Amino acid sequence: MEFIDLKSQYQKLKQEIDCHMQEVLNDGSYIMGKQVKILEEELAKYVGVKYCATCANGTDALQMALMALEITTTDAVFVPDFTFYATAEVVSLIGAKPIFVDVEERTFNMDPEKLEKAIQNVIKEGKWTLKAVIPVDLFGQPADFEKIQKIAQKYDLTIIEDGAQGLGGECKGKKACSFGDIGTTSFFPAKPLGCYGDGGAVFTDDEELYRKITSIRVHGKGEFKYDNIRVGMNSRLDTLQAAILLPKLKAFQEYELAQRNKFAQMYEQKLKDYVQTPIVKEDFYSSWAQYTILLNSKEERDFVQTKLKEVGIPSMVYYPKPLHKQVVYQTYDFHLEDLKVSEHLSRTVLSLPMHPYLTEELVETVCNKVIEIIGEFRNGK
Repeated sequence: MEFIDLKSQYQKLKQEIDCHMQEVLNDGSYIMGKQVKILEEELAKYVGVKYCATCANGTDALQMALMALEITTTDAVFVPDFTFYATAEVVSLIGAKPIFVDVEERTFNMDPEKLEKAIQNVIKEGKWTLKAVIPVDLFGQPADFEKIQKIAQKYDLTIIEDGAQGLGGECKGKKACSFGDIGTTSFFPAKPLGCYGDGGAVFTDDEELYRKITSIRVHGKGEFKYDNIRVGMNSRLDTLQAAILLPKLKAFQEYELAQRNKFAQMYEQKLKDYVQTPIVKEDFYSSWAQYTILLNSKEERDFVQTKLKEVGIPSMVYYPKPLHKQVVYQTYDFHLEDLKVSEHLSRTVLSLPMHPYLTEELVETVCNKVIEIIGEFRNGK
């Protein structure tokens, strides 16, 4: 059993993917070829924004957004404490101060109430300038942007939406990656829409930001490649990866998202009486990058994961450490008492197989085995 079955996906889309790749090979345009522009136009249309700029990976997408906004070393940028390191890493990389914000237990996303409290604590501290917030659409569900946007407006914060796992998610019909002043995503192979290598994209309705980002991704170019007007990066999406993503984007829209939601509903129905299952808020839609349950303790979580592995069922722990406990942030001491949910989640989360090419029988097998193993643990066997 595969945790994310890219092989089955390829077999389903093989003819279209191979054809698109062969076209690139025939053209010989491997950097910024026509497929890149076509993909950017299709992605912008799908997300519902004016501009999309692809890049080398999702981390670069976040860094370019921060660079375009001219975030500096005196600025505070608020990020969720329970997420992948890259969200905070890019803030540290440009020299700004990441401020960790706790998350909601059942959605795993930034808690708006905790965000406002963190903002007020920074104001009291008086060391940094309030600048931006980076909500993450963790595991496929958009963060609560309606509440976050009100807070951002109140304190004059720019919103960068980290939609690395969120592409395909929605809130009230509005697509993930369109909620912030800038949205970003990742095409890492394990993401809901993944390529066969690394890739990412930045989304915005702001023409000036778009022009800055397209400059930054090619060494800060001006009118042409050798006219450098700012410090930039080398972060372009390969044409081959764009060619691979075009048929995958079509499948993603036509049936993959529906399949992910179908299997998530099956997990919910079969496991809700045994574990704490994730919730999707009213008027929200998830792309289910992961299906993540909560066990009662770290001991129970580790027991279940070990036993699943013994019978060939893969599972993953996203994430075993909240950001404030990473070694790189070992000196971080800013209101740690407000990060308890993130600490609890890191001890109890377990992600089960989730992809569009599961079957009802496979989901049934996973659920039955999870329930059986939980029974063993709780009965002391």
